[in-house]
Formats: sequence, C-alpha cells, structure tokens
Amino acid sequence: MAKVVGGVGTSHVPAIGAAVDGGRTGDPYWKPVFDGMQAARDWIAEVKPDVCIIVYNDHASCFSLNLTPTFALGVAESFQPHDEGYGPRPVPVVRGAPDLAWHLAEQLILSEFDITIVSEMTVDHGLTVPLSVLFGQPAEWPCRVIPLCVNVIQYPPPTGNRCLNLGKAIRSALESFPEELKVAVLGTGGLSHQLQGERAGLINVEFDNAWLDAFVDRPATVASMSHLEVLREAGSEGLECVMWLVMRGALNEDVDVHHRFYHVPASNTAYGLLVLEDAKNPASPGR
Repeated sequence: MAKVVGGVGTSHVPAIGAAVDGGRTGDPYWKPVFDGMQAARDWIAEVKPDVCIIVYNDHASCFSLNLTPTFALGVAESFQPHDEGYGPRPVPVVRGAPDLAWHLAEQLILSEFDITIVSEMTVDHGLTVPLSVLFGQPAEWPCRVIPLCVNVIQYPPPTGNRCLNLGKAIRSALESFPEELKVAVLGTGGLSHQLQGERAGLINVEFDNAWLDAFVDRPATVASMSHLEVLREAGSEGLECVMWLVMRGALNEDVDVHHRFYHVPASNTAYGLLVLEDAKNPASPGR
C-alpha cells in the first residue's frame, strides 16, 4: 500500500518564489526565512517521498470565476508552471502520478467527496512555491506530484471540517493502493494576511501561533472554526489556512512535531511552516 510518511504545512508566499528565482535567498531580508526552512528540507531529503500530494489554491490562473471547483484533482502525466503575468516561474515541469491520482479520484468519489477530475491544468505559485521551499532549485523535482486544488477564492469555500475529513479519506484511499509508495501530504496557504481593503497588510501573530498550537494538538477545534471567525482574525486571504487541515486529516490524531517555524513578515504576510509525522508513541485512547 501507499504510506503517508508525514505532512508539511507551509505558506506559499509568491515573493518567496521570486526570491528563489532571483538568487536573493541570502539577502538580509530573506535569509532568516530560508534559514527557518532548512530543517524541513533536511527532513524531506531524508524521507525521500515518491509522491507529494500538494493541497493548494489556484489564484485565478488555471481556473477563473467562470469555473470554480471546490476540490479539483490533477490526474495528468505532467503540469506546466502557469504564466501569472510576468512569465512562468523558471522551475521544472511538475511530473504527475496518474495511476495514484486516478485511484484517489475513484476512492474519494466513492466516499462521497465530489472531486473534479482534471486531466489538463497548469499550476501557479500556490503549488510551485511549496516545492521550492522543500527542494530549492533542482534541475528536476525529485518526486512526482498530485495537485489537489481547493477553492478559497469564491464564496462559499469548504469548511475546515470538510477539509479535515477529506484528509482522512485520502489516507484511507492511499492505504488501499496496491503499489508500495511513500507519500508526503502538503497543506499550503496562509497564515494571516489580507491584500486589499481597509485591513490590507493585516498580520495577527497571536492568532497564528494559537492556531498552530491547536492545529497540532486539537485539530477538530481548528476545523470547527467558522469562515467568519477565520476571516476576522486572519484576514481575507488568511482563510487559505483551511487547506492545512487536509494534510492534518491525512495523519493520525497523535503527531510528533518534527519542525515548526514562524516568521513575520515575508512580503506582506506571516510565514508559517510545520513538519509533522505520526506519533511514534501515541497517547492512550483514554487521554
């Protein structure tokens, strides 16, 4: 069967991709951010996943308000980086994992998740920046990728509880796949930020850190938060953090924190990074 080797939660700040592409990761502004990523890079280099399932949101790139799937699963052989207005990022083409992706699509739909199956799609910074966070600037991405795009742009987005349960269904589907594969699940987006309106520039450090605490130890509490509460505390774009819950659902209830990093600011957002693994010594059921 396919096995989940761990989960990564990371912001997908586009300026991080620009810093990588422009060779500015050692600049005084960016060096603390990239230094904080190193433990995650060391971890993924050690576990060497065969496939990464990357949960992200499209930023009106491949999809638009004319077509807004709640959950869209990429099943293609490859995915080209999207031109977001200044040319595609100079990163490798993303190699897909169609056999596993089709298995996921079948199992998730039979588990009553309405998945949009996408056989041709481009991927924007929401997916490519997390790859750069973990792998830097390789000539080829060292693992195959299954894109799972979640709508957090057009109201109504899915609830946190729906995303958490989707992660649980993904784990179950992976465990029924006949090939032995190591799979890492990446939840991306957030943390607190707002890009427009009277609250443009909002960053809520206290909320972010409390949210990260609960995300690790009490995921159901985080999943029960209403859209309005998250928007009020984390800003309009902070709602992206709901996608981390897909990753959390793919792990056991008890997890070990391999790495946690938080930094303000990264461009006009808060940057968060978590690396989680199933707990080696889980708590007793009566905890």
